[in-house]
Amino acid sequence: MQCVILAGGLGTRMRPFTERLPKALIPVNGVPFASHQLGLLAREGITEVVYSIGYMGDRIRAHVGDGDAWGLRVRYLHDGPTLVGTAGALRKGLASGLIQSPFLTLYGDAFLPIAFPPVVRAFAAADQPALMTVYRNADAWAPSNVAFADGMVRLYDKRPEYRSPDMSYIDYGLSVLTAPALEEAGELAGPADLSEVSHLLSVQGRLAGYEVTERFFEVGSPAGLADLERHLSTSTGAGQSIS
Repeated sequence: MQCVILAGGLGTRMRPFTERLPKALIPVNGVPFASHQLGLLAREGITEVVYSIGYMGDRIRAHVGDGDAWGLRVRYLHDGPTLVGTAGALRKGLASGLIQSPFLTLYGDAFLPIAFPPVVRAFAAADQPALMTVYRNADAWAPSNVAFADGMVRLYDKRPEYRSPDMSYIDYGLSVLTAPALEEAGELAGPADLSEVSHLLSVQGRLAGYEVTERFFEVGSPAGLADLERHLSTSTGAGQSIS
């Protein structure tokens, strides 16, 4: 499967870093984050990546290039002058043929140290238009937003006012999506966020789930960056990224 990296955000929580760099290029132990992320994807058997870029996307393109440094084929999908949201960007990529259904997707600030092949196998077995990886978070790293049972996401909702006691999981950040899943974006007014599409799929009973047990890391906040730097300094995967 392709892996689509959603990397068009402004990264406001990481200023002043993101006043001169996109989040994907924030230095992590002296190496641009994208290098760590692409190295992980390559080790997990991914061969083709599509970057969905917007803010300072030219800098991501200049650093990553065609992906050959990581043994990957990398192509780019640009937001364009009209903001369409993460789900809108994915629909645009599907319509152009750049993205092939089904596909994996994650965010350009997420480092997810899990095995990817079991996620793909779980999606194939679930016979649903989408699958979300979930982690039993219990509000440890961020507010839990998923009710998960029997291989299905029973409810996904990021809005605090709609939280329920059975939400002990969180969206881990890696999903498998299909063109039919993204058709839900057509029901949303204005720019469509992927989280809104996932919410609709969950209430329709069409969003499979796969539980992972390794915590996630991210560079979307100063605390997250510090955590990832500590993790990479002590893990066996440290030093395998290309600067």
